[in-house]
Amino acid sequence: MKFVTACLDFFLPRRCASCNSSLTLQEFYVCSQCLGKIKYADKERLEFEFRKKFERDKIISGFVSLFIFEKDKELQRIIHELKYEGMFRLGVYLGEMFANNLQDQVASWSIDIITPIPLHHLKRAERGYNQSDFIARGIGSKLNIPVGKRLIKRVRFTSTQTELTLQERKQNVLNAFAIRGKPKLQGRNILLIDDVITTGATVSECGRILLRAGASKVYAASMAIAD
Repeated sequence: MKFVTACLDFFLPRRCASCNSSLTLQEFYVCSQCLGKIKYADKERLEFEFRKKFERDKIISGFVSLFIFEKDKELQRIIHELKYEGMFRLGVYLGEMFANNLQDQVASWSIDIITPIPLHHLKRAERGYNQSDFIARGIGSKLNIPVGKRLIKRVRFTSTQTELTLQERKQNVLNAFAIRGKPKLQGRNILLIDDVITTGATVSECGRILLRAGASKVYAASMAIAD
């Protein structure tokens, strides 16, 4: 396998999704130097973020994220490549990394189904794929948990959340999602997957409709947490 990779690298060198440097045979998608610069989310930070974003609404029962999102740093460039430059397989790699680091936390939740936050069909058509689908696939394959990527649909196109306040974000995504068909969710624990969670408004809205559809508990996970 390494010989094949070396041959391919000779004709079409693989590049780091962050710094664009050539990757070694032992590196995949992101070089070790860039990976070493990305901040991991520690237990104290995650507990603070849960209290801040989810505790009051009592929709999301637990939350975990692997990294801290920093503007204009390595992870932002990686997420950009994943979302906008067609590097969808990078999402699987990130999902596997998430699972390798946080499998004990996810195991404690007894998850029955993993489902990604959906894109509106117009945005999906423009981009060609949903990056969270591939992150969820990477997590599910490593943890042997089924992925229901068509469990939720986005029924209303929403404007970008970037410049909105928390209350504006909640209003922006209110009733923007619906359950597809009539899935058997009664008594099941669901894990929602997003690439980056900022205020948690989108995740909470998806969690609300899952609970209303009969889910026992809804948990949330992301590759990164942002301020």
